[in-house]
Amino acid sequence: MDISTPVASRLKKVALVGAPNAGKTSLFNALTGLHQKVGNFPGVTVERKSARIRLEDNTSVELVDLPGANSLYPVSEDESVTCDVLRNPLNPDHPDLVVVVADATQLKRGLVLASQVLDLGFPAILVLNMIDLVEREYVHHATHRLQALLGIPVVPVSVRQEKGIGRLTKWLNKDIEPAHRPWVTVPPGFRPAINTLKEALPTNQDYLAFQALLDPGSFRNLPDSVTVQVRELAHVAPKDLRLLISNELAVRNDRAAEIVEQVALKPSDYPGKLTSVLDRIFTHRIFGYAIFLGILLLIFQSIFAWATYPMDAIDAGIAWLQEALGSILPAGWLTDLLLNGILAGFGGIVVFVPQIVFLFFFIALLEETGYMSRVVFLMDRIMRPFGFSGKSVIPLMGGMACAIPSIMMTRSIPNKIERMITIAVIPLMSCSARIPVYTLLIALFVPQTELLGLDVRGFYMTGLYILGFLMSLVVAFVLKTILKYKSDGLFVMEMPAYRMPRWRNVGITVYQQATSFVLGAGKIILGISIVLWVLSSYGMPDKMKQIETDYAAKISQSNDPQSIDQLRLAQSKARLESSFAGEIGKFIEPAIRPLGFDWKIGISIVTSFAAREVFVSTMSILYGQEDPESVDGDAQIKTRESLLTRMRAEINPKTGKPVYNHATTLSLLVFYAFAMQCMSTLAVTRREAGWKWTLLVLVYLTILSYGASWITFTLASL
Repeated sequence: MDISTPVASRLKKVALVGAPNAGKTSLFNALTGLHQKVGNFPGVTVERKSARIRLEDNTSVELVDLPGANSLYPVSEDESVTCDVLRNPLNPDHPDLVVVVADATQLKRGLVLASQVLDLGFPAILVLNMIDLVEREYVHHATHRLQALLGIPVVPVSVRQEKGIGRLTKWLNKDIEPAHRPWVTVPPGFRPAINTLKEALPTNQDYLAFQALLDPGSFRNLPDSVTVQVRELAHVAPKDLRLLISNELAVRNDRAAEIVEQVALKPSDYPGKLTSVLDRIFTHRIFGYAIFLGILLLIFQSIFAWATYPMDAIDAGIAWLQEALGSILPAGWLTDLLLNGILAGFGGIVVFVPQIVFLFFFIALLEETGYMSRVVFLMDRIMRPFGFSGKSVIPLMGGMACAIPSIMMTRSIPNKIERMITIAVIPLMSCSARIPVYTLLIALFVPQTELLGLDVRGFYMTGLYILGFLMSLVVAFVLKTILKYKSDGLFVMEMPAYRMPRWRNVGITVYQQATSFVLGAGKIILGISIVLWVLSSYGMPDKMKQIETDYAAKISQSNDPQSIDQLRLAQSKARLESSFAGEIGKFIEPAIRPLGFDWKIGISIVTSFAAREVFVSTMSILYGQEDPESVDGDAQIKTRESLLTRMRAEINPKTGKPVYNHATTLSLLVFYAFAMQCMSTLAVTRREAGWKWTLLVLVYLTILSYGASWITFTLASL
């Protein structure tokens, strides 16, 4: 099958390709109206994304956004996805038209990849993105000059300013002829090997066969016997293949440099000068880290101080909803399930949405302005001595938002061992799901006081994030030592110019993350809340009946209202301890008692394995079951403050001291900082790294969290 042959029997496929950070995903969003994750650092697109779009003539095309690639010789798994789509005619995403997206300020880099696409015989369009960052008077001349030199349409756009998108869509369904002037021709001495490869693939494209000769390992459909045969025909030793690839890319680089000189597309001076001045400050060897630490403190200050007002409003709304439902619904188990089970669990999480909004607002702001790339640069300095390359920094920084996409981002790491180690330490980075847990536990023992004009609880939160990062370095160093792996530490990344944030993108990011938090956690919480309510409301019939009989007699004999309230509270606690949940908690309590944990904490740890934030909803349900009013079926949802009050008042019956003292709370914070408390993270680890590595990660995180928690509790109890 000729890869340049139009296919009329199916929807036309258009592939977006380009170097990392060229703006493919931003253009994809602009063309489709979808809202894929966008960031101005490489590795954001780790899987192909597609959408059908309707054009002005009422025809439709399928647009596919492929991971970034610097060339069609892949060095990482995400680049392999792009290369396989373009090289393999049998791939379901094999395109009929390729749109090569190039950064107008880094044109040579984009032309190298474009030249390979053209030599494969594809009809193509070159999109010059970010024309808002080049001198305007050069754009018109450069566009026409590039079209003449390349032989394909060239469309200047600025996705940020939404300019040129309409011109591009007009080209998407036109019949575009492939370029007829190859950049690189196959040497005559390779002709017998090329002919053999063209039959084996099959293809009629010389350059595709030439790529298979130079890089046979990335052609999955090429038999080993053919690989050996063509090497003998070409008289090429395996050790010489990389040299041949380097020579080819050097030829393309030289010609791309000549074209860049001819088109004279001059970057604007102002963004470059401003970026240079700001980088002297933000990437300074000393002040750069101080500024980053200050930004972290600002973020966590917002989480504790500024988010209080909307959280209080949500608390009031939950209480109002409980009161309204309690007044109209009949007493009974179904009402109790709704109020004490589902709403208590879900309400305990919804109240933390403002904190999630603040966190992702700042993260989106850092990405949009270009500062996040500087953070990656700063962290690369720290991580190099531990054997990491800079490509590991990006997934690790992403782990502060969510471990799942961050583990997938490791596909951009070329070395397999380094990729596996990065996957292993990403769960140590404190993700957004830990925020409800951290917030609740810090509020338990840290009073709302100020230090240097900031809420002191923000310093504790910052410390937990730093703790996770430092531990990730320690674990990485240990694993690299055991595996005898040494990284070259080389990292090259384009630093984007500083820009004003696109508030629409910021809003979309915040909305997506907040809804993902509520809906993603909500599904898990709904199921766990129902199961937990059943387990905590029912127990062995004989025990539960005996408790009812004993306390009914005691209550009937008392005339003191205060004494009756105390008896009802004792009755609800006895019911909870004798419930199925209580029995499970008592069973696992001996294993966690050395950490300072009681059986209720044990239940919360077990349920939060589904998702870390479930810890809070579990506590809300367990302490809601101890409400004396719940005995009469008139339960209340425990809001954030009332839950804290009940947890502070919890007394250990054996010691007579508060359960949540400084030692226990610190121990629990350290446990959650290090534990693998997320089934979804394990699932994506298994998909990306396999079962053996997944089990290794689970075992080492369990040992680490238990050991660190025990040490913390022991030292804090002295």
